[in-house]
Amino acid sequence: MTREDKKVAIAELKEELNTPFFYFADSSTLPVAKINKFRRMCYEKGISVKVAKNTLIQKPSKMRLNQKGYAALYETLKGPTTILISSNPKAPAKLLEEFRKTEARPLLKAAYIDSSVFIGDEQLAVLTKLKSKEEVVGDIIGLLQSPAKRLASQITATGTKIAGIVKTLEERQ
Repeated sequence: MTREDKKVAIAELKEELNTPFFYFADSSTLPVAKINKFRRMCYEKGISVKVAKNTLIQKPSKMRLNQKGYAALYETLKGPTTILISSNPKAPAKLLEEFRKTEARPLLKAAYIDSSVFIGDEQLAVLTKLKSKEEVVGDIIGLLQSPAKRLASQITATGTKIAGIVKTLEERQ
């Protein structure tokens, strides 16, 4: 790889790693047919897949080291690294989980989700249970609406009870 090629690759990685969600995985020892199957699944789910040298991955992230907290990711950059980039924070985790039902790899090295770093394959279960921004907003709205719904039902129920008591009293007279 020439110096110019490296500059171009670093610029591309810098642009791609500017996303708030990306994963590092180890897909070494997978046969070519299975890697192609994995790439196809990624394409179908809208996940971008890149394989890059660790030194090329480190260069653009060093530029943002203080801004985004990439320092914890450096210890995971050993051996072959596959980068999974998605606009959905848990899509790559779900894909890895689905693919690993039949295969032993790819192993999760690390994940970067909105300035939080998850290191190690054991974090895969945690990442698959993450809620998206829309789900969290929906939960909050539901919690805020809950007391108002209870109050409205109590008022309605109380009105019905009073009407029933008045009707009973009228019938007695």
